[in-house]
Amino acid sequence: MPRMKVPKRYVIVLLTFICTNVCYIERVGFSIAYTVAAGAINVNQANKGLILSMFYYGYVLSQIPGGWAAQRLGGRHVLLLSFLLWSLICGLIPLDPNRVVILVLSRLFVGVAQGFIFPAIHMSLTTSGMYLGAACGMLFFPSLVKHMGPQSVCLVEAVLGVAWSVIWLKFSSEPPRTDLPKVAMPKVASREKIKAQSTGVVAPRTVKIPWRRIIFSLPVWAIVVNNFTFHYALYVIMNWLPTYFELALKLSLQDMGSSKMLPYFNMFIFSNIGGVVADHLITKRILSVTKTRKLLNTIGFVVSAVALMALPSFGTPSWTVISSSVSLGFLALGRAGFAVNHMDVAPKFAGIVMGVSNTAGTLAGIVGVGLTGNILEAAKASNMDLTNSETWKTIFFVPAYLCIFSSVIFLIFSTAEKIFE
Repeated sequence: MPRMKVPKRYVIVLLTFICTNVCYIERVGFSIAYTVAAGAINVNQANKGLILSMFYYGYVLSQIPGGWAAQRLGGRHVLLLSFLLWSLICGLIPLDPNRVVILVLSRLFVGVAQGFIFPAIHMSLTTSGMYLGAACGMLFFPSLVKHMGPQSVCLVEAVLGVAWSVIWLKFSSEPPRTDLPKVAMPKVASREKIKAQSTGVVAPRTVKIPWRRIIFSLPVWAIVVNNFTFHYALYVIMNWLPTYFELALKLSLQDMGSSKMLPYFNMFIFSNIGGVVADHLITKRILSVTKTRKLLNTIGFVVSAVALMALPSFGTPSWTVISSSVSLGFLALGRAGFAVNHMDVAPKFAGIVMGVSNTAGTLAGIVGVGLTGNILEAAKASNMDLTNSETWKTIFFVPAYLCIFSSVIFLIFSTAEKIFE
């Protein structure tokens, strides 16, 4: 019987899907493990916010270098080196909240390493791997912390990272040049022109990027503002929801069973639903592309805002899980609006617009995660009880108001018409 050979591109898609999965397992895992370790020695909330936000400082620093490295060295090598770097840091650096400088530097470099990963991946399916990874981390790591301690999470993450690196090294490859269509070119043609015509992509040096028009474009700013808000809400929940459960609900994550993974699993489901619904509305000509983007973005962000404002009012674990699941699920649905809009307005410069937008999203992690810690510490200094869910209203109301504001901005200023030729 002849052996069935799986096309190489399917292997790459699967491996990059697992790649983003493992990256978010690491992010969620650290927030879970550090919350427990910091709580054991009563680390104040401001310092906690500093440690949790250091990842995003490193992450934002390597976005542009990551794109350059992927183009210069190839995505295969960049992914491999990045994975090995953050895996070694997780495996070798002790998770000791008393050693603040070491923790700050380690999280900074983990962020730098992971910042090189996503610019090297350009397939849409891989993004849903992020949310599935977060769900897996939330499901398994609390029990691991309970039985083997916070450090065990870092060791498991390191093993996962190294294992993926070995598999990637074995099965991945750069696209061979022989796969590119051969084009007869004059001998005087430059290398950039040959590459442009052979790949169907205009070479960077032959196109003048309209930076001024991009910077002052209201539709671009609508994308940027919504990307910031999306990641502000996501990163605050990802990094501070474990603390909310521990303090306000007096419930450890390991005692919650499988329900604790639902918020991120919901993101995985709804991010794919959003794409399917958008395709249906557009291909069946039920709505124009512009109206489709605005509809899904508005529904996603407004419903998410309502759920965020309701979350601290319930004060029970089950309703907190439901509220956070609805919030993150509809937030992911909204990605069918703003997150793909750069391809509508600037197909030729989509990478530039996406880079600016993603930088804003990373800055949201720095601002949101750090600000949340300072808000909680200020509340504590004002003799407010952090074990009372009412004290946490500000934490959840800030991203909720941002969601409403961003949805209005997108509703007014966004378009799916091509504005950059």
